[in-house]
Amino acid sequence: MNLSSLNFFRTLRAENKQFAVIGLGRFGKAVCSTLHGLGYEVLGIDTDEKKVTQALNDRIAAHVLQLDSTEPSALQEAGIFEFETVIVAIGNYLGESITTALNLKEGGVRHVIAKASSETHLKLLKKVGADHVVFPEREMGCSLARLLTKPSILERFDLDPDHSIVELLVPEKFDGKTISDLELRRRYGLNLLAVGRADNKFEINPQPSERLRKGEVMVVIGSNKDINRLPI
Repeated sequence: MNLSSLNFFRTLRAENKQFAVIGLGRFGKAVCSTLHGLGYEVLGIDTDEKKVTQALNDRIAAHVLQLDSTEPSALQEAGIFEFETVIVAIGNYLGESITTALNLKEGGVRHVIAKASSETHLKLLKKVGADHVVFPEREMGCSLARLLTKPSILERFDLDPDHSIVELLVPEKFDGKTISDLELRRRYGLNLLAVGRADNKFEINPQPSERLRKGEVMVVIGSNKDINRLPI
């Protein structure tokens, strides 16, 4: 997730307790079951009768409907246009996904979040008005590549294409040194935000005299170029 994504999700009203999820494949089911488990009212939708029946049996949503989301009249009759947030989880059927997203925006749905399965799909969804598009395969691929090449980096939050906040294991080279000894800002151009101790508690803005130990966690902010210069 990057800063632009975070800004979008901030626009979702905190009091929004209802969501509709169109497409009950693996991704859609995961969204439904998670929202449902968190106590939100979820309406699941799919054209496939078997998927609808399975969703009902698994109780992943409060309500499940079988309908064709490419038909505006079907969406209107089911009251989908009354939802403030609708997730289009039809990732593998490009035409149906794009038509559904377009129908929802034309029907007045305020927040349409859609899943893309390719770069072209992503661009088309944005062109028809989807407010936020997720690309799980690409995001997982990027995360895996980073994990393979920089296994010490545990989490990364992209602020923009050139700057990030990262959570990483304290490098062996930093073991036993104080924060002051490291001179992170002068040597690497980075700012230390927090240190995670062995008890899983984070110390925010740690004192310069604090000593770091191998196996602990540190959270830094800076340019990706500078982060890559760390001895990890």
